[in-house]
Amino acid sequence: MPSPSLDALEHQITELSAHIHAATYRLLCLIAEFDRRKGWSQWGIRSCAHWLNWKCGIGLVAARNKVRVARSLEHLPQISEAFRLGQVSYSKVRAMTRVATPENEDYLLQIARHGTAAHVERLVCNYRKVQAIAERQRANSVHEQRRVNFYHDSDGALIIEARLATETGEIVLKALAAAGEALYQRRRKSENDSAEPSLQEGLYGPPGPAEGIAEDAETPWWQRATHETQSYAARRADALVLMAESLLTNGAASRTAGERNQIVVHVDAEVLADPGAAGRSELEDGPSLAAESARRLACDAGVVRLVADGDGLPLDVGRKTRSIPPSIQRALRARDRGCRFPGCTARHFVEGHHVKHWARGGETSLANLVQLCHFHHRLVHEGGYGVRVTGTRRFQFTRPDGRIIEPVPENDSAESSRDTDIESVNRAHGLDIDARTCVSLWDGTAMDLATAVDALLTRGGALHLDHETGHYPAHFPPSTDQSEHRDT
Repeated sequence: MPSPSLDALEHQITELSAHIHAATYRLLCLIAEFDRRKGWSQWGIRSCAHWLNWKCGIGLVAARNKVRVARSLEHLPQISEAFRLGQVSYSKVRAMTRVATPENEDYLLQIARHGTAAHVERLVCNYRKVQAIAERQRANSVHEQRRVNFYHDSDGALIIEARLATETGEIVLKALAAAGEALYQRRRKSENDSAEPSLQEGLYGPPGPAEGIAEDAETPWWQRATHETQSYAARRADALVLMAESLLTNGAASRTAGERNQIVVHVDAEVLADPGAAGRSELEDGPSLAAESARRLACDAGVVRLVADGDGLPLDVGRKTRSIPPSIQRALRARDRGCRFPGCTARHFVEGHHVKHWARGGETSLANLVQLCHFHHRLVHEGGYGVRVTGTRRFQFTRPDGRIIEPVPENDSAESSRDTDIESVNRAHGLDIDARTCVSLWDGTAMDLATAVDALLTRGGALHLDHETGHYPAHFPPSTDQSEHRDT
């Protein structure tokens, strides 16, 4: 059989490429729908990208890109239509969707149709650099304008006015919230200690929050009920004074990382051993904790045995031990090398899980341990997923409905398409694709990159570069890059 001519070979390549572009568009539409409906979550998978990595053999970085592009196309009708017709490649679409908006997609599409993928990448790269420069200028401008002014009013009151950068202002707000919470708890304790018992208290307990104010953990401290009649602003003022007093009294030293991260849980041995047992499971000086959460934390944590009498008074306190000794931890890391849950790629910050919990008689041995990331460790305990040992180094995971999570499940879907001929499928979708469909219209003319970037800025409603100063205005608008879909 004679080989095709070079022209015929070239036409076959370009035509098939356009068919692949159109098919890729349909693939991304399916991915967007699958992600929107969270189809990946039924298998205990962390995200749609992880599902693509597991089920479709797509690298995790490439999978994240596909999910990002798929969700972006939902808001870009012109780029989506060109992609559907096979006129632009996935590479061009991937680049355009990093900066595309409904206002500038027509211009980006014009560059994509008349230029190469390299042209589009260069334009997007330089556009993002300009955005970054403008953002830095805006941030520097805000930082340079930080200030605290104060003066005394005619009645002697101190008036304070502050202008802080966004991130430093957030620190001050968090400190103000912490001080306000401390004041609130101090006032409540004082009120409870000084309150005289009454018949109503004896029947119904201490008085509840004021009428019309729901007091719970979600209610901000300044909106919670107190017996003092104070405005919210007055409570914030008291919190500010407490912040100053605390700093002058204790200095600027902070707690160590260990003190910040340590939590203490009190849980009865019966609760650890039996999911249905009644007993104590609560944070120290805090609310109750789900028994399964306590079991998850106890899989690999410092454990202190405490024997108490019938009134709850401690009789004996044992030594602090770790449920998984360091030697077994090393062997576990060497064997599992990361989370063993199907489809998970986590290798760091994993936890040891007892397949049969040690509180129920399970051994702290390599055969009874498996490494899980925090996400899947929580699924196995609180999420209803199961795991059992099926061999020396094999573990079988199950969904809450009992179905086994198989790496390659049987294809029993009646909706699966039997027609895999990409050209026939495209024609069935009404696409008229030939060897010229996706070929760039570039005639060799050099692209004026500065003009192209400036045109994009104009489409987005941004001001032009000040050619005299070489800077963009300090009030340059925020980046139009879709940060929620940013590549990782």
